[in-house]
Amino acid sequence: MKNIRIGTSRPYDVHIERGSLKKSGELISAVLNSKKAVIITDDTVDKLYSDTLRESLEKSGISFDIFVFPHGEQSKNIKTLSAIYNCLCDNSITRSDFLIALGGGVVGDITGFAAATFLRGIEFVQIPTTLLAQVDSSVGGKTAIDITGGKNLVGAFKQPALVICDSDTLTTLPEDELGCGMAEVIKYGMIRDENLFEICESHNIRNIHEVMDEIVSTCVDIKRQVVENDEFDRGERMLLNFGHTLGHAVEGWHNYTNYTHGMGVAAGMCMITRRFCDEKLAEKLEKCVEAYKLPISTEAPMIELLPFCAMDKKCESSSISYIVCPEIGKGEIRKTSTAEFFRLMEG
Repeated sequence: MKNIRIGTSRPYDVHIERGSLKKSGELISAVLNSKKAVIITDDTVDKLYSDTLRESLEKSGISFDIFVFPHGEQSKNIKTLSAIYNCLCDNSITRSDFLIALGGGVVGDITGFAAATFLRGIEFVQIPTTLLAQVDSSVGGKTAIDITGGKNLVGAFKQPALVICDSDTLTTLPEDELGCGMAEVIKYGMIRDENLFEICESHNIRNIHEVMDEIVSTCVDIKRQVVENDEFDRGERMLLNFGHTLGHAVEGWHNYTNYTHGMGVAAGMCMITRRFCDEKLAEKLEKCVEAYKLPISTEAPMIELLPFCAMDKKCESSSISYIVCPEIGKGEIRKTSTAEFFRLMEG
């Protein structure tokens, strides 16, 4: 068991422990006085873990309702958000109540945004059940939904009251979902921790569970350091976007269907590294990515991807920020004009 304290403007703990879902009610009661909640989850996770969470909440005297929506990025939209708001109204949720995000990154993002905006802000707890959510999206307070114009363009900063990471939930992940989470783990190794990259490099999709506890805690601690230094994403936190500028573009080109966020990040990291870094480094990264059955490029023409990059939230006026890792463990934030970025990528 490990607790990592996230020292943001509103501090909170990330509780990392196998089997912790079964005592989530106890853990939540230790940080929140409220005895009424709404669980937000998707139809996949609902079948796997809602009963365990319900039993734990009941033991702690917490009453609850549940809202279930179809799984996938395509549900992270205004329509689903509006349905969540209506559910909260129907259940007479007040500012003294709270939400629980039970699921992966999509569930966490939309639940966090609902919590940030309903009644101008209520508490919420993250219980991430995917590797990607445990190592990345559940920590740091970024919440968002997608709109027609692009991914995560409407959102808010909202720190959770608590994050509960139960590594046992990762054992039910399909291989492709596990690989998607590993894209973010590899990202952390590339931008900040050479030893973490070597762990990824020395394992593969079949045996990575052997070191899962170490991976989760290491990634959360790296994110803690970055977020504490730059909570609102104006400087150092941009390093966490390695692979995302092109990755979000690839996701958008695929209309957020049949192409996951992790796949986009993996391809984005490899494409930007191949374009700007040493060939041996690019080959090393590509080999590591392929060990987790992730793509290293895309069939999408670069000329069609670049307009998506221009709509990315990392753009400012006529400039764009992108991340390059000239060495493993050392990420760099680079900023140039959008026109120059387009020229470099098309070249």
